[in-house]
Amino acid sequence: MSLTDTELERYARHIVLKEVGGAGQARLRRAAVAVIGAGGIGSPAIQYLAAAGIGRLIVIDDDVVELSNLQRQTLFGADDIGTSKVGGAARAVARLNPGVAIDARRTRIDAGNAGELIAGADVVLDGTDNFATRLAVADAAFAARIPLVSAAVGQFEGQLGLFRGWEAGKPCYRCFVGTDPDRAEASCAEAGVLGAMTGVMGSLAALEAMRAIIGFGDDSAGKLLLVDALAFRFRTITLPKDPGCPHCG
Repeated sequence: MSLTDTELERYARHIVLKEVGGAGQARLRRAAVAVIGAGGIGSPAIQYLAAAGIGRLIVIDDDVVELSNLQRQTLFGADDIGTSKVGGAARAVARLNPGVAIDARRTRIDAGNAGELIAGADVVLDGTDNFATRLAVADAAFAARIPLVSAAVGQFEGQLGLFRGWEAGKPCYRCFVGTDPDRAEASCAEAGVLGAMTGVMGSLAALEAMRAIIGFGDDSAGKLLLVDALAFRFRTITLPKDPGCPHCG
């Protein structure tokens, strides 16, 4: 797939990177990424993936924009309040990069429809805010053998991982978090979240999706990045594959 003169100029700062080049940029153009949740993590992820020239973005979210979202969900402005998030995402992507196709799906993803909703994606990026949904998305990505980029934020902390649990020695998402979908969780409304922290993690999630497509640098599957804004610290830990995991063991 050759790049047009316009694309060569638009993506020149990517193409000049030897780890990306024209071949890597062409891979981005051929790729489809399913972004689950157009909220705090999804907003910057969608913006950077669109700017990067991803061929197709599948954005899945059933929510509408609320005033309290605007502190961190940078896709939207005051005029978007009361409208669907996927609609706002589609309008923002069209402004940012009309060469990106966007498939906006206003629906709630769950265990019953996750497989169908992510079908055809090369990478799944999950930025949802509840454990049951994250498990449903992870299970569907595992079943379809689609790399899963999973990002989460709470207060001043964030975590990010890439999962390909069908591979030997690589953990699945359930190796990391367990299997209890009913465990107690504090929402952003209850615990609070630093808006810029979601920007950091959403941008890093977009980077990991691009790494999964292009293949630059070290393989991050099976590693977990932990970010602590209060301590000004980034650290990476290796996640072991659980031999007793009922999902991938």
